[in-house]
Amino acid sequence: MKHQWLLIVACGWAATAWSASPDWLLDPSPYTARITASANGRELVLENGLLRRVIRVQPNAATVALDHLGSGESLLRGVKPEAVVELDGRRFEVGGLRGQSNYAFLRPEWIPRLGADTNAFRFIGHVAGRPEERLAWRRMRHHAPDVQWPPKGVTLRLDFAAPESAAGTPAAAVRVSVHYELYDGLPAYSKWITVTQTGNDPVRLDRFSSEMLAWVERSSEVDELSDGAIPPNVHVETDMSFGGMMAAGANRRSYRWLPDPDFHTQVNYEKRTPCLLEIGPDLGPAQALQPGVPWESYRAWVLPMDSTDRERCGLSVRRLYRVIAPWTTENPLMMHLVSSDGAAVTNAIEQCAAVGFEMLILSFGSGFHMEDESPRTLEQARAFASHARQKGIEIGSYSLLSSRSIGADQDVVMPPGKKPVFGNAPCLQSVWGTNYFRRLHEFHRESGFALLEHDGSYPGDPCASTVHPGHRGLEDSRWNQWREIADFYGWCRGQGIYLNVPDYYFLSGSSKVAMGYREVNWSLPRDEQVIHTRQNIYDGTWQKLPSMGWMFVPLTEYHGGGAAATIEPLEQHLDHYARMLDCNLALGVQACYRGPRLYDSERTRELVASKVAWFKAHRELLESDLIHGRRADARNLDWMLHVNPRLPQKGLLAVFNPTDQLIGRTLRLSLYYTGLTGRTTVRDARGREDSLPISPDGHLELPVVVPPQGMSTYVFE
Repeated sequence: MKHQWLLIVACGWAATAWSASPDWLLDPSPYTARITASANGRELVLENGLLRRVIRVQPNAATVALDHLGSGESLLRGVKPEAVVELDGRRFEVGGLRGQSNYAFLRPEWIPRLGADTNAFRFIGHVAGRPEERLAWRRMRHHAPDVQWPPKGVTLRLDFAAPESAAGTPAAAVRVSVHYELYDGLPAYSKWITVTQTGNDPVRLDRFSSEMLAWVERSSEVDELSDGAIPPNVHVETDMSFGGMMAAGANRRSYRWLPDPDFHTQVNYEKRTPCLLEIGPDLGPAQALQPGVPWESYRAWVLPMDSTDRERCGLSVRRLYRVIAPWTTENPLMMHLVSSDGAAVTNAIEQCAAVGFEMLILSFGSGFHMEDESPRTLEQARAFASHARQKGIEIGSYSLLSSRSIGADQDVVMPPGKKPVFGNAPCLQSVWGTNYFRRLHEFHRESGFALLEHDGSYPGDPCASTVHPGHRGLEDSRWNQWREIADFYGWCRGQGIYLNVPDYYFLSGSSKVAMGYREVNWSLPRDEQVIHTRQNIYDGTWQKLPSMGWMFVPLTEYHGGGAAATIEPLEQHLDHYARMLDCNLALGVQACYRGPRLYDSERTRELVASKVAWFKAHRELLESDLIHGRRADARNLDWMLHVNPRLPQKGLLAVFNPTDQLIGRTLRLSLYYTGLTGRTTVRDARGREDSLPISPDGHLELPVVVPPQGMSTYVFE
């Protein structure tokens, strides 16, 4: 329990309060979001005990404070517009105040002296509310028990009318609304804009920025900035993300850290410190506003960190996903079948049911082709789905989108000097693209398939074609293609269709991406694959939940390697099969078990079934947050710790021994994020219990014994 004084000062009002504040990562319940108005009516305040945003509404609306109440830091050093829109080639600021002389800091007494820009959209009113579903989530399978959808919190909408300087143009009838969403128990907010043409004349929205914040700088380089110039300590992402399997890479086209041209007192000689957060696309959207129809931007989420500790920062990001994309906690056990022959599919369904697997996918190379519109394809799919349902198994298939060429008239036309991310790519707004998504909708509506692995998803390639029916040219091509695929994924989420997508579409409805591995590593000798598995999971879960990343188990040959790399015949390699099951399941991660079968004998069936049963017995804890212990290096013990202070069992340690010798030693563990204090009861896999003391700083000295090439687990209560 930490105690702090909160001093709140915001131009015309002040309050002092003492609070006892538990760590929000252990207990988020005290932190309830609310909206209040200052006594003089000049400020609106969004706060939840962790984050506070103060918006001045006279003489125009502008953010004048952004404070992290947990760390006590003021994150804002200056006033900027609340948004920017470019209409028919003319740039307009939305809200904002002018007159700040020094952008290194913002004194409260300066704020009443700031004036409105007569050329900016002017504030005309606000509406408060509660978060609503941004997309439907049909809950069909196991997910984290404590998730809420929609998330709890508050929303605020600020409405703006066009300035007088827009008189005589179609932009004069445009209204801009700026939306904010603040959540209970989370120091993060979401922001987006809607733009409406209330007149009769068409208007083109060429560009927009939904957020522009003068953030306190983190780096202090006087001379020429290095390539590694450090932006502020904040996590930003949007639901317009693609072209990467990590948040930062996938969002590189939707937000950026820029130099602030108003920041003349910064230490960098060339005034290039990256400390101005701008959220908006780097191309387009170039959308025609239809009279009376609100146009909505993508949404952004901003999560300031309260620490520089890597684990705590990662836990913060993982909590964000649980709040704003809770479907990512769905984590079905899945077999990848390499055949679509009727007998093979029937056998795979029976085997999945027999060992406790929950999902079967007709994998790449299986021969099943959902794009084939012949009646036989749909009939076959319905038969497979009917049999799977009878056995309690969900079934789905694979489809390749990008990284292939359809033809010169259907592929993207790249700008001079550019090429598609995957070398080849169809345009999603071509005739082929329109038919492709029509087929995906029809197939999944009629087949009963509840899973789609969508490979080579849209990576952000623009298209300069002027003859494709879904876009006019280059400027609107990226927006329209992204909107096509994001809408499809959102539809899938509402239908309960599980999405494996090797791209960062989580906030559009996807559930899982690759944990992070090199495919040809699965052609290495089996004992090396085991080490790579644990390394990949350790590295891939700093920001991802265990349920957000898939791993790989090649039951049959994959990318070569021969007999030394594969598990088949399964019974002959039960020791390796067991290790691969342990490496994934004990860390809460599902893998693609790819082959023609899950077992080839009763002994093999019993092995797989026992591992799955153990996983399901501890599932809620295994799918909770991971604390990174020691990374696998094939030389000594490696381990990771599952934690969840809201469960009866608050921690589970999985320790692996990569050597051929029994290892016994004492590990020093931090149990802070389990919420345990004083003493804990520790139980090993054989049921032996011990009561051990926890030090005042949250550490535990735990003796462990791990068999050669084996795993030991310990549960903390």
